[in-house]
Amino acid sequence: MGKPNFSDEFKRDAVNQMTVRGYSVRAASQRLGVSTHSLYQWMKKFPATINPSSGSDAEVRRLKKGDCIFDKP
Repeated sequence: MGKPNFSDEFKRDAVNQMTVRGYSVRAASQRLGVSTHSLYQWMKKFPATINPSSGSDAEVRRLKKGDCIFDKP
């Protein structure tokens, strides 16, 4: 029995689950049936791209709360 070959799309999706969706490496490993070592290697090979227009969660919360320096007095 040889080692499984995963497509680049599968690897990118696995990295996406950890970086964007917030799954831990261990949880993603168990969900996908892949070793944690493989996931760490894929994270190096396929670094997640962050959409700059999406903003961070903290930034969105701050803006919704109204802590903006440009508010009218």
